[in-house]
Amino acid sequence: MMNTAFYLPALVGIVFFGIFCALALASLAGKYYERKQGFDVSNMVKEWNARVASWWVITILLLVTFWIGRGGMIALFVAASFATLREFISHVYRHRADHLTIALCFYILLPLQYYFVLINWFSMFTVLIPVYAFLLLPIIRNMAGDNSQFFDRTAKIQWGVMITVYCLSHVPALLSLEIKDYASPNIVLLLFMLVVVQSGDVFAYLWRRAGSKIAPPRTLPSAYISIPLSTLLAASLYWITPFTPFQAALAGLMISLMGFFGNEVMRAIKRSLGIRHWGHAFSTHSVLDRLDSLCFAAPVFFHVVRYYWT
Repeated sequence: MMNTAFYLPALVGIVFFGIFCALALASLAGKYYERKQGFDVSNMVKEWNARVASWWVITILLLVTFWIGRGGMIALFVAASFATLREFISHVYRHRADHLTIALCFYILLPLQYYFVLINWFSMFTVLIPVYAFLLLPIIRNMAGDNSQFFDRTAKIQWGVMITVYCLSHVPALLSLEIKDYASPNIVLLLFMLVVVQSGDVFAYLWRRAGSKIAPPRTLPSAYISIPLSTLLAASLYWITPFTPFQAALAGLMISLMGFFGNEVMRAIKRSLGIRHWGHAFSTHSVLDRLDSLCFAAPVFFHVVRYYWT
């Protein structure tokens, strides 16, 4: 279980120190290229610096909430789910008749989902949104009248709450697992997942941007680079997890695959909506832009760990 004392266990401190060192190097690289280009700073450098700034914020928030305790970590992801759901809904909300359904998502389903995470009610935590909300939302939507484009409007809301609330809630749920023969705080496992997911995003992003200089960026070539590198990184971090090196590599491969294709799916949704970014919370990117790959990786990682290591 998560240690709530106001100090950092050695392993947690080492992990955070490594993350801060990596972020410092990324910041220095961004500032170097920004100064090198002078007033004519490329979009790639601007986007890179915006990404690094968002990673700094996320890492500092994780450190602060670790000190607060498990409740603080859950509160952080309540806020993240609220922000990402708001960004998603802002691009699909078109009819006043949807207002009641959307309010139900924000003020009933979201708090209930995280309350079940808080009290470790696993059976309700796993079925509240995929079963009960899935059936309830179209009922509420139908009762509100104005059934034009009913299926399209309902499906968009269902998809939004599933990704931004249900999937993201699996991140703090990791802290509740009782992992066999694992003495470290579960936040270390959470950080392992975050590092692998975000590293995969970085590798894929850099490859796409580098490749776009000579040809249009492609999905599969960036996967060929980002997924193996993320898998190797995961294997090298086995010592902070309950996994063997081979198991850590498999976990990294799974996380990388889910994160990569999650990012691609969310990019496809943005293209279908005619937008480039979900919002403007972090300069050129939003909270959902930073967490989209995590939304896909977290539920799968949670259930694999729960099934095989608890």
